[in-house]
Amino acid sequence: MVYKINNTEFEPQPTSGRWMPREQLAIDGNLQAVYPLYYEFELSWQLEKPSDFKEIQDFYEGMSSVGDIVADLPEYGAATYTFFAYSGCVMREPQMGVYFSEHHTDIKLLISKIRI
Repeated sequence: MVYKINNTEFEPQPTSGRWMPREQLAIDGNLQAVYPLYYEFELSWQLEKPSDFKEIQDFYEGMSSVGDIVADLPEYGAATYTFFAYSGCVMREPQMGVYFSEHHTDIKLLISKIRI
């Protein structure tokens, strides 16, 4: 299983990925939490060469211009580790941490507007 956007594999593949917790918006009259409709998934790379970060940035720029995307991600709440194609998603610009030994650290790319 590999991470893909619009059926194109990330190169390099992320080191890890995780479903982001949804922020509680309010409490309703029955004291139940109200959450946003959409979910988010964060892709992470630990340590990459500047050329690898450029590939990630170029990938984002190429895909973000098409509007909504289809993201192949681990299926939310599944009993097994399987990937599912979520359509209608959007990507946020990649972020990076500090430089370490001429490499980028802690690279993050957020996939938003995921409907489960």
